[in-house]
Amino acid sequence: MLNPLLKRITLALCVVSFISVAHAVDLKPGHPVEYVVKDGDTLWDLSQTFLDDAWLWPEIWQINEQIENPHLIYPGDTIGLVYKGSQVKVTVKQRSAAVNEVVKLTPTARISMLASAIPPIPMTAISSFMTNSRIVKSKQLKGAPYVVAGDDNRILAGGGGKVYARGFDKGEEPQAGYGIFRKGQVFVDPDTSEVLGLEAREVGAGSVQAWDGDVATLSLGNTREEVMAGDRLLATEDRQVVANFIPSSPPDNVYGRMIAVLGGVTQIGQYQVVVVNQGDRDGVTEGNVLAIYKEGNTIIDRVTRQKVKLPSERAGLMMLFRVFDKVSYGLILRAKVPLSVGDEVRSPQ
Repeated sequence: MLNPLLKRITLALCVVSFISVAHAVDLKPGHPVEYVVKDGDTLWDLSQTFLDDAWLWPEIWQINEQIENPHLIYPGDTIGLVYKGSQVKVTVKQRSAAVNEVVKLTPTARISMLASAIPPIPMTAISSFMTNSRIVKSKQLKGAPYVVAGDDNRILAGGGGKVYARGFDKGEEPQAGYGIFRKGQVFVDPDTSEVLGLEAREVGAGSVQAWDGDVATLSLGNTREEVMAGDRLLATEDRQVVANFIPSSPPDNVYGRMIAVLGGVTQIGQYQVVVVNQGDRDGVTEGNVLAIYKEGNTIIDRVTRQKVKLPSERAGLMMLFRVFDKVSYGLILRAKVPLSVGDEVRSPQ
């Protein structure tokens, strides 16, 4: 049995250990050890319950594979802190009994769950930082229909105006609506020199109002920039837009780099959009959260006079919100220091 002094020392060490871990993940002072989810809660609410910085939720969320539907959280579930080595995590510690109950209604015999999962973090919280630009093959953009003129033969047109376009496939009428794009950067892998794709930068959108021969008249909606002659038309994508942010972990072996930043800047900070050389072929998906590492400097060892590469250091956190075959767009959620193109992205440890 421990004597009183040893007990106090042990307790003090535990407290110091807890404070150290809590500080590392910015747990909110006075956070609960456990919390029972209520009707009306969202994942965003829960993150603010436990954390000073709500965006850190994906980093500390631990999937409990022992329960059914581990990615979902229901009213009545008990959320709590667990420790994984030296790291603190948040997980569903106990599933609500109502989740597994069903109600059988007669005479229709319709079976429905009593509990519905709470909404995750809404994408509207970060929608203003998103981009609708796409990554395409060069020949896809080159072969797309293009703007030949604006209204009254102007070379520029803005929202609410009209433009004329041609170059549609012969024998086919235009679709109802198009995104209007301009050629952007060609993305090349910095390590393998593989061409990863061409950025088609969205400048606006238009709906087809008339079709005469091979020329279509489009009415412009909201535009990000003035539409110019030569801009290309790409059909509106039929894809499922992620409406909510569900924290998810990438595969364990993800290792890539930030290869570009949108907006024409060189230093990368919080809430900026970047391009990484990881895509669908690498196993990443929308919602994956990646850690960002600053590449270590190369120095000269003063003893041996040899070049030495210093270790990379963790410097931020990002979320992938648009995944293509070979690259992805990501949003910087947190940056401890200014980040740069070329910095590493990895699976969070």
